[in-house]
Amino acid sequence: MGSGRWSLDSYDAAQAYREQHGLSAFGHTDDMRRLNRHQWRVHQALDPIGVRTREAMDSDEHPESLAIAVFFDVTGSMQLVPRELQARLPRLLGTISRHIKDPQILFGAIGDATCDRAPLQIGQFESDNRMDEDLRRILLEGGGGGNLTESYELAFYFLARHTQLDCLRKRGVRGIAFVIGDETAYPAVKADEVAHIFGESLQQDIRLESILHEAMASWDINFIIPGGTSHGRNQIVTGFWRTLLGDRLIEIEDLSEICETIALTVVDRVMSQRAR
Repeated sequence: MGSGRWSLDSYDAAQAYREQHGLSAFGHTDDMRRLNRHQWRVHQALDPIGVRTREAMDSDEHPESLAIAVFFDVTGSMQLVPRELQARLPRLLGTISRHIKDPQILFGAIGDATCDRAPLQIGQFESDNRMDEDLRRILLEGGGGGNLTESYELAFYFLARHTQLDCLRKRGVRGIAFVIGDETAYPAVKADEVAHIFGESLQQDIRLESILHEAMASWDINFIIPGGTSHGRNQIVTGFWRTLLGDRLIEIEDLSEICETIALTVVDRVMSQRAR
């Protein structure tokens, strides 16, 4: 994965084809909604079960890869976020590509492992239009447990233990990760959920702070809270993430700012690292 180059022409052609044939950008979600909810499932390409690593690797075509991971909360009102980003993907890629030579972007989604059919969905690190394909495969479940908590800790577990980054291994540059949500995380990565979702065993649960610390050895982790969502201005939520991440908590006014916020944050972090 990670070969090729992003093409605006290919993106526009795919959009035009879907519009001409009355097809949704999120076809897997539409397919699932034709079934009973208990039959809903993660797209096979995004299923974490059995995944050992997702790799962001250098190549002759991309000799200076930079890993970027973007995870969306797709519960409740947050399921609008991937639609917003997919529609504005050219703006995101255009801004990043003007400043970064070889970005490789992975898209993923987060739900609630206590009740959802799709608590975690993970794509591949891509440099071309396959990243759009992964984004559109996300199941926009719209579930959640209604307790102001979602399974963000599972994304941190994936970043900590299931990614391999040449930018870090070869150049000492951490990947840049974004989690977009409006609720708090559970206090621990639960061993039974890891067994069910990843198909692997843990001897015991892992505290949230511990797995976050482990992930931050490889990743610059940012949490984005958009306004206009169910809990976008909830002080419990903002306080929770500010305690964990400090200035890596980013609050924005509404969903329309997500692409620009991600792109400018990536560019700012890369420029800061180069200046050191």
